[in-house]
Amino acid sequence: MNYTESLTRYTANFIDELAGNGMTDVVISPGSRSTPLALTFREHPSIKDWIVIDERSAGFFALGLAKKTNRPVALVCTSGTAAANYYPAIVEAFYSRVPLLVLTADRPHELRQVGAPQAIEQIKMYGDYVKWFHEMAVPEATPQMLGYARRKAAQAFAYTEQANKGPVQVNFPFREPLAPDFTLPDIWNTEADTKRTDMNRIEGVKHLAEEQVEEIADLFHSSQKGLLVCGPEMNGDFAASVCQLAQSWNIPILADPLSQLRTGGHEKSHVIEAYDAFLRDAEIRAQLQPDYIIRFGAMPVSKAYLFFVKEHLSIPQFVVEADAGFRDPTGNDTAYIYTDPKYLCEQLIAKAPDEQRGGTWLQEWQNDNQTAKYHLLAGVEEQVTEGEVVRGIADVIPDDTTLYVGNSMAVRDVDSFFMASSKRISILCNRGANGIDGVISSAVGATAAGERVTLLIGDLSFFHDMNGLLAAKQYQLPITIVLVNNNGGGIFSFLPQANDKKHFEPIFGTPADLPFEKAGELYGAAYTVVSTEQALKTQLQHSYQQEGLSIIEVKTDRDENTRWHRDKWDRIITEIKEGWQ
Repeated sequence: MNYTESLTRYTANFIDELAGNGMTDVVISPGSRSTPLALTFREHPSIKDWIVIDERSAGFFALGLAKKTNRPVALVCTSGTAAANYYPAIVEAFYSRVPLLVLTADRPHELRQVGAPQAIEQIKMYGDYVKWFHEMAVPEATPQMLGYARRKAAQAFAYTEQANKGPVQVNFPFREPLAPDFTLPDIWNTEADTKRTDMNRIEGVKHLAEEQVEEIADLFHSSQKGLLVCGPEMNGDFAASVCQLAQSWNIPILADPLSQLRTGGHEKSHVIEAYDAFLRDAEIRAQLQPDYIIRFGAMPVSKAYLFFVKEHLSIPQFVVEADAGFRDPTGNDTAYIYTDPKYLCEQLIAKAPDEQRGGTWLQEWQNDNQTAKYHLLAGVEEQVTEGEVVRGIADVIPDDTTLYVGNSMAVRDVDSFFMASSKRISILCNRGANGIDGVISSAVGATAAGERVTLLIGDLSFFHDMNGLLAAKQYQLPITIVLVNNNGGGIFSFLPQANDKKHFEPIFGTPADLPFEKAGELYGAAYTVVSTEQALKTQLQHSYQQEGLSIIEVKTDRDENTRWHRDKWDRIITEIKEGWQ
């Protein structure tokens, strides 16, 4: 058997095993050394390939696709710095627990550390940001080595999903010639007895013993002022269970916009979504001191909530994690509960009291929430504000679609202005490392899952990832981008740095003064500019009737935006405090 046949069969068995384990999508960054992987993936009948030229964009495209589907997505690149360009997306995947299988092609061992081109150190190059690393053997096609290829494929796939999901790297040293021979018979090994690996996985879920559940239920029974909190979460099935838990115990539940609790058909009477606005005030935070806090998912976006928790150090706080991890930046004495969150909710619902209790505590949160919502949703400005942009999107975004949100001001405005709705909307954001890079690519990748996406993004994030628009153009993916252009880093206007008039603009404001309509023209987008909330709604509705890429630019003023937000917050806080008299 010659080397080309060995290369073909070895690579084909690895990829076919991935398909057998459930791999449905691969994102390929073109290159030479990765030829065996790229071509064989494209030949496989049950795996969809996406070609994304820029590796950094490709990494985030795969991240968005995996985040939306909650399934592992493969990434393929050539050797050298191509693999290094995946790094930001891998970091984000690690912290946001998104399953990525990174397959890096490499020079064979004899061409390493001898000055060969495109040969860098790829062994464990992503360090602790991958859950598992394996360097594959040089291809051979003996039955033993084909079985080895399948076992490693099954292992790699399993590691992306086990415990906390996340990225895995498998490194492939390939010798030349690199082109597989697809004229060979039965390259997928369908006629052999070793068609599939014997690595079957039977995995259960963690759950608490009855006496442990009783301890938590006793805490609920002994207190009238409990508080549930739900942070970023991609599992929409959990929403109905935790909302039912809040209702059965008559407890308020603070719902982060990324928790998937604010949207959908589940009951939301106990959902508090405007808490960021009124928890900005220290006196209100003190007034709303709970007896305990139970948090599901990651830390919420709201910095006001962070202050709220830090100021109540003596309050028992519990963080529920499905498998493992320590996600609590407050420094509080936090207890961790490792169990399936949905199952825990069902166990606690079964122990709820027959009579409703805690009505005054719940009513206080609901009243403050209604006051905040009234002011946040009130008024229409002549020149659209960034908060009104979110209100407009929330009004007209259609069912069964996704809202992808950029970091910095975009996600904070969604937190403030996207209220509870019965619409079936997923709200996603890259909140693992909270970076502004790769946001367009992530949203376009989410669109590749088959559902229309609306992306809300600021001008600096847009500038960082304009390359991500190419995949939208190339595949005619249905995505509407709402580009909020305040000519710089709007979030810094709310921070103390804004008082430094000498250095603020060049270091923090960072105006780019870019005509973004040129980017729309370059990538074939339908491009419009709007100046009112109603015009935005009209253009959004129009874009939802079109295929392909649409960009709606909204120009705002950073200083005016800051004043508008602060006026809203002041009105809310004043009215709540007046109600104490």
